[in-house]
Amino acid sequence: MTGTGDIDAGLEAMVLQVSGARTIVDTQIVQSLWSGYGQILRCWLEGGAQTSVIVKHVRWPDERQHLHGWTSELSHERKLQSYRVETLWYDRYAHLCPDACRVPRCLALATRADEVIMVLEDLDASGFAGRRQHVNEVEIDACLAWLASFHATFMGERPEGLWATGTYWHLATRPDELDALQDGPLKAAAATIDRRLAKSPFQTFVHGDAKLANFCFDDDGRQAAAVDFQYVGGGCGMKDVAYFISSCLDEDESEAMGPGLLDRYFALLSDALERSSKALDFGALEDDWRALYPIAWTDFYRFLQGWSPGHWKLHRYSERLAREVLEALGPREATDLQESQEEL
Repeated sequence: MTGTGDIDAGLEAMVLQVSGARTIVDTQIVQSLWSGYGQILRCWLEGGAQTSVIVKHVRWPDERQHLHGWTSELSHERKLQSYRVETLWYDRYAHLCPDACRVPRCLALATRADEVIMVLEDLDASGFAGRRQHVNEVEIDACLAWLASFHATFMGERPEGLWATGTYWHLATRPDELDALQDGPLKAAAATIDRRLAKSPFQTFVHGDAKLANFCFDDDGRQAAAVDFQYVGGGCGMKDVAYFISSCLDEDESEAMGPGLLDRYFALLSDALERSSKALDFGALEDDWRALYPIAWTDFYRFLQGWSPGHWKLHRYSERLAREVLEALGPREATDLQESQEEL
């Protein structure tokens, strides 16, 4: 939802300085940030090289609100850390992304006691004005190509300053949601599922929130750019792929199209790794990550079951994948799972 917004004199001066513009002629609220932590603004400029910039203005709320009631101090601290991570991402890593995994160019960053400011390139003005609630095969392919390039670019890199383990649903950062989980076998298996993903020998950076809403498309939908790097960090690329597919396909589509999309992702990843000149055994990577795809899907399913039990993604396909993963763990591992759960 958009609307008219205002910015204070200090923020206005910052935008004009970094953009080289003479004046801000209009300000638009692009969206409010999750749980009342500020807003994203578009500033229309005059007298400079750019016609507009995006300002992500994060401010700690006096009163915390959450759609599903998660307003604990732990939740607050996780959000604060997510904005610190995003700031460091733009400062240290974003410029390493090639055009095949396009991200906004960062113009300025500021961190203060109770706020974070990011002045970013306006992707709309740079040819990525498309937003989708539903996607066709071309647009899905564009997102998979972005993910493949992103994972190839950061394959084997250490996520220094980012989340050690990316994604907003990572088990170690979600003890309250795990405690609320009513599915006993899934709850007991949570730690082992997490370890399986963490122990993959092929670690990269994951976007961490690679849902359809965080992709921007060019005019014909053949190329995508991505935004929102609050939960970028280390991990297995299947976390992003499973989460993305679940974000844009329903139950029947996920089951029918999933295998083909996974094939396409690995073909794109092979090409991206070749372009990046990363030396690794791609066959071993593909075997490892294919086996981890249902585990990554189940990891997110585990989070949703505790966080929002009525969520639309908790459908029969997700349930079946989760049951198959639990059955595949085997009786010996299942004995160890309860011990792992007690350690959390």
